[in-house]
Amino acid sequence: MTRSLIPFILLMLAVPAWAGTDLAHFTKYFRDETLRIDYDHTGNAAEEVVALDRVSRQGIYAGSRTRLVDDLELGRYYAEVYDAASGELLWSRGFDSYFGEWKTTSDAAAGVRRTYHESALVPFPRAPIDFAIEMRGDDYHLTEIFRVRIDPESWEIRRDALDDEVIVVEAAYGGDPHGCVDVAILGEGYTAAEDGKFRKDLAHFTEVLLGYEPYASYRRSINVRGVLAPSQERGCDEPSRGVYRNTRLGSTFDSLGSERYLLTEDNRAYRDVAAHVPYDALFIMVNHERYGGGGIYNFFNTFTSDNQWSDYVFLHEFGHHFAGLADEYYTSSTAYNDFYPRGVEPNERNITRLLDPKHPKWGNLVSKGVAVPTPWRKAEYDKKDVAYQNERHAINDRIAQLMRLGAPTDQVEEAKADGERLSRDHQDEVDAWFTTSPYAAKVGAFEGAGYMSTGMYRSQLDCMMFTKGMKPFCAACHRGIIEVIERYRE
Repeated sequence: MTRSLIPFILLMLAVPAWAGTDLAHFTKYFRDETLRIDYDHTGNAAEEVVALDRVSRQGIYAGSRTRLVDDLELGRYYAEVYDAASGELLWSRGFDSYFGEWKTTSDAAAGVRRTYHESALVPFPRAPIDFAIEMRGDDYHLTEIFRVRIDPESWEIRRDALDDEVIVVEAAYGGDPHGCVDVAILGEGYTAAEDGKFRKDLAHFTEVLLGYEPYASYRRSINVRGVLAPSQERGCDEPSRGVYRNTRLGSTFDSLGSERYLLTEDNRAYRDVAAHVPYDALFIMVNHERYGGGGIYNFFNTFTSDNQWSDYVFLHEFGHHFAGLADEYYTSSTAYNDFYPRGVEPNERNITRLLDPKHPKWGNLVSKGVAVPTPWRKAEYDKKDVAYQNERHAINDRIAQLMRLGAPTDQVEEAKADGERLSRDHQDEVDAWFTTSPYAAKVGAFEGAGYMSTGMYRSQLDCMMFTKGMKPFCAACHRGIIEVIERYRE
């Protein structure tokens, strides 16, 4: 099965953002429970194979019961549920995945295969369904790559008991899970003795989220719950630094070969812990002081609790995971190659190829009198930031070498402090430099975004998705986040 990309302009005109039905429609086809479908995703840049692992029956369905079919067109994959008898599409959701990122790496392009475990959470059906996964190709068309029939009466559907050692903390209550965004923050690398620290960190980051726009305006539509499965050891793995920790969720730096990229490949572990609460969005909060994190759309996102930039990373990575926002930076190294197909307009709301400069993606937000594309002393910025990136890499390499060689603690800590000072000093310089631009508060189309120095544009000079710090989301990001929040409200 294939279907074409819906033009972005039509999506923006569509009301509501997600196809809506009445509650009777949900009740006809589904029970207010969750069907968790686990599967393996295998392949490389040229091939993909999906195989069913197991299916489980879990707690209430957290999502909206009146907006079941997703037409936002975000994500490189779509999970879909069809009524087996009639073939009617009952439910769908766009998402990205760890495998989807792996396939853009150099190793995958060389033919190396990897397998990643993934899960889809769908409302529990009353009758047999066909579950399908579609993949978006380089032309952004979706092609079905997997389909399996699931009978809700099958004895093969598991009903595993929840781990009674897991701690659940209600951090913020906005209302009924069906009409709210349900956020779960999982504690990772917190030992049993650090329960108090977990609760303190949870309270802090809950307020960071609910106090920041546009989330603050929707505070009464957001629930936040903390879930802690204590780990044997504090922190997480740092392979390039020779550090390995026995933690519950298996989080690790150096994911996909990027030293600051913090993810986990243990999908079953974090899904089992998260199953203690209803959730639409999933944080993994790592008990660590190092800078790093990661966010994958409708999959999960990570951040560390104790770095000077932790509040920023928390919000930045949530932008990826929750709203499908793109990174707007382009000078930092990444593990990806050609992450965005050339000549095709990306679906992410905050970047554009500007294929039609007279009608930019966020055209109605462009400030009066601002040219599109917008000049912004890009060469000067690039020179400053590339120099910083080179210096940052050198310090990180030095820290890794010292730690692998077992250098004295004071030497390691001094090197880490140097890295943190460099990061702060550079960002202070960049922030000050941005204020001198006549376009500092303007909306236009600024070249450089989505890991691409040329040919990709962002809506404002700076943004939470561009450089570090607690600065506002740009106009395009702000609108994109609201668009997604609204689809959870019944």
